[in-house]
Amino acid sequence: MRILFCGDIVGRSGRDIVQEKVPQVCQDLEIDFVVINAENAAHGFGLTKGICQDLYSIGVDVITTGNHIWDQKEIISYIDQDKRLLRPLNYPLSSPGRGYTIVQTRKGKDVLVINAMARLFMETLDDPFFMVDEVLKKYPLGKESIGAIILDFHGEATSEKMAMAHFCDGRVSLVVGTHTHIPTADTQILPGGTAYQTDAGMCGDYNSVVGMEKNTPLLKFTRKMPTDRLQPAQGPGTLCGVFVETDDTTGLAKSIHPIRLGARLSPSLPSIIV
Repeated sequence: MRILFCGDIVGRSGRDIVQEKVPQVCQDLEIDFVVINAENAAHGFGLTKGICQDLYSIGVDVITTGNHIWDQKEIISYIDQDKRLLRPLNYPLSSPGRGYTIVQTRKGKDVLVINAMARLFMETLDDPFFMVDEVLKKYPLGKESIGAIILDFHGEATSEKMAMAHFCDGRVSLVVGTHTHIPTADTQILPGGTAYQTDAGMCGDYNSVVGMEKNTPLLKFTRKMPTDRLQPAQGPGTLCGVFVETDDTTGLAKSIHPIRLGARLSPSLPSIIV
C-alpha cells in the first residue's frame, strides 16, 4: 500500500499548495491512501466544513488535527457527522468527534488512522500512550483486514514523539509527528518495521515564522509586549509530508521518503518503483 501523509495546512497558502500538488503526487506515486493534518487551515486557526469538503474532493481520505481543532466554532456541531475528520484521541470522552477511524481504500483494504496529542508543553490531556495502546489492542495490524495503521502524534517535544514511535514500533505502519511545522531530517524505519518522522512539516509559506506573518511574532519576541493576532503568511506555499510504502502481508513499512514540493525548501520527491 502506498500512503501519502501531509503536515499541517496553514492558511490559504497551505490550502492552495495542497490543492495544486496532492492530485499530481497521488497520480505520479500511485497513492492508495491520503491523510492530511488541517488544524490550521482556516486562516491559521482551526478548520471548517467547507475546507473538509474541498480536501475530500481532491482525494484526501482522512483529516487529522490537534490543539486548534475547536478554534472555528462551526466544527463543534459538524465533527460528529464526519467519520473521516479526527480530533486528538486523548481529549475527554465527552468531547465531540472521534480520535480514530477506519476507512477503506479504493482497493478494498481497511486503514486505521489514529490522531493523538502529546502532553509536554501542550494542554493537559489524558495519557496518549495508554489510549493509543487500547486502540492497537482492539485493532491489531495485519489482522481482521487492517492493512495499515497511521498515527499522527501532534506535539511539541521531539522526545515524546520519538518515545511514542518506539512504543508503537512493530504495531503500526507509520508514526509521524505534527504541530511544530518544520520537517525533520530523521526519516527512518524503526527496528520493528514502523516508519517514522518526528515532524512532517507544514503545508504553507515558509517565508514566515512557522507559517505566520513575521512582524507580529518578531515584536512579541523582541519587546515581550501584547501584540496583534497572528496572521498566516500569504506567500507561495510549500507542501511537506512523507510517502510510505507498506508490505501487503504484514502492514509494516517497506520504505519511507520525505516529500517537499513548492516555493522555498529544497525539493524532495521519491522516484516511483514499480
